[in-house]
Amino acid sequence: MNPTHLVHILQSMPKAELHVHLEGSIQPPTLLELARRHNLLHSLPAQEPDGLRDWFRFTDFRHFVEVYLVISDLLRTPDDFALITVDFGAQMAQHNCRYAEVTFTPYTHTDYLDKGLTIDDLFAGLDAGRALAQQKYGVEIRWVFDIPRNFAFRDGNGYDPRPADATADYALRGRDRGVIGLGLGGNEASAPPAPFAHAFAAALQGGLRSLPHAGETVGPESVWGALHALGAHRIGHGVRAVEDPLLLSYLAERRIPLEVNITSNVCLHVYQSAAHHPLPHLDRMGLLLTVNSDDPPLFNTDLTREYTLLVTEFGYNLSDVVRLARNAFLVASMSDALRTKYLVELEHWTADAESKLSGG
Repeated sequence: MNPTHLVHILQSMPKAELHVHLEGSIQPPTLLELARRHNLLHSLPAQEPDGLRDWFRFTDFRHFVEVYLVISDLLRTPDDFALITVDFGAQMAQHNCRYAEVTFTPYTHTDYLDKGLTIDDLFAGLDAGRALAQQKYGVEIRWVFDIPRNFAFRDGNGYDPRPADATADYALRGRDRGVIGLGLGGNEASAPPAPFAHAFAAALQGGLRSLPHAGETVGPESVWGALHALGAHRIGHGVRAVEDPLLLSYLAERRIPLEVNITSNVCLHVYQSAAHHPLPHLDRMGLLLTVNSDDPPLFNTDLTREYTLLVTEFGYNLSDVVRLARNAFLVASMSDALRTKYLVELEHWTADAESKLSGG
């Protein structure tokens, strides 16, 4: 097999994305459109796409948060949330991503930033955008409502339960509107999982899945905390589990999936380069891995590029790549009928790819 030939056909492979942030997926042209809508072009450091792409380019976590909050502040109406959701569907369709479980942080928009928005406003936009993304692009979107963990420790006065309680309430109210899980995002340092257990207990009791970030900027203790305190069904990132053999065995035996984001981990300096990333070792240890993009424009990546790294950095062949792509469909929170449909599509694509790569 010629790796170059494999790379050239990966964009057409049917995919599912399980770890991607809606606000972190907004492309520069859409950001400019939002700024023009609200006469806020002056709030941006550049007024053309290339300049915004330079500004987006990750430097450190503080800069990342700055960009994220500026982006979030430009989302002012239900139509804005519909716009970014439809645009997200268009991005996914470019990479033949058929299904996405998208992390969204409602608390930022309803409570942290003073924009006068209610959760009903957010749902109005998200519902309209999700329906249009399916209609126009055939992309199925589900939501993971994400607790911003750092807001709960923001004032130096101990743990504030309000961000978690509000987010869990919003997620439970959205169970018939595409919300399938409760997440926990942000910088893990000084914000461990255990204090958020009350919110996850409520979410689990209400039938939602527990889908926290852990084991990214903090080590194995963060993953253990997510498992024991939050009842995690999947771990967002989780790569630092590689530092604890007992944890690796636990994850492998219980088939708890990790949502791996290679480029994100490199940009955040978790690993020096893609070549140093532990994905191949985690794979050899029998862990259930999925491939994801996290915040594509902010990390200058996309889902196809993340799969390409499997080939170019780790020497994966077609069978290896398809196995990880299949994992995402297998562990996603979709109906059996939808899962079967996508797996059949992947099987057909694989047969065609094998023929092309063999010269048939």
